[in-house]
Amino acid sequence: MKKLNLVSYCGLYCEDCFNYTGSIADLARDLRKELRKSNFDKVVEALPFKEFDNYSECYECLGGLENLRCEGCRDGSRAKFCHIAQCAQKNEYQGCWECGEFETCKEFEFLKPLHKDANLKNLRKIKEQGVEGFLNGKRYW
Repeated sequence: MKKLNLVSYCGLYCEDCFNYTGSIADLARDLRKELRKSNFDKVVEALPFKEFDNYSECYECLGGLENLRCEGCRDGSRAKFCHIAQCAQKNEYQGCWECGEFETCKEFEFLKPLHKDANLKNLRKIKEQGVEGFLNGKRYW
């Protein structure tokens, strides 16, 4: 059974997220390890391809990707940086689905470039079917 504490305040589900699963972070870590093992920083110096001109920046970017990890907003420290979580906690809501204004909440704006209205669809479903119903059905990401 899916874990109730992985339903975020905003309606997204943590196990659907690459930050929670660590899938991208693990791949970036493994690639950096292989690049170091192969001394690839030295290899690119001998390769006449312009694509490798920014190899050090690419390696640094992989380091950033390696840090894309999240424990979830209920069990982790990320909630202290999230205005949505702070609002829900302040109002003693289990999630935004308990708020009568979630449909028009401006705090969700930062989610739209990646998630569009997925969290709103999820919140509507949770409000209608409860968290258990949401976990057992289709979720939007």
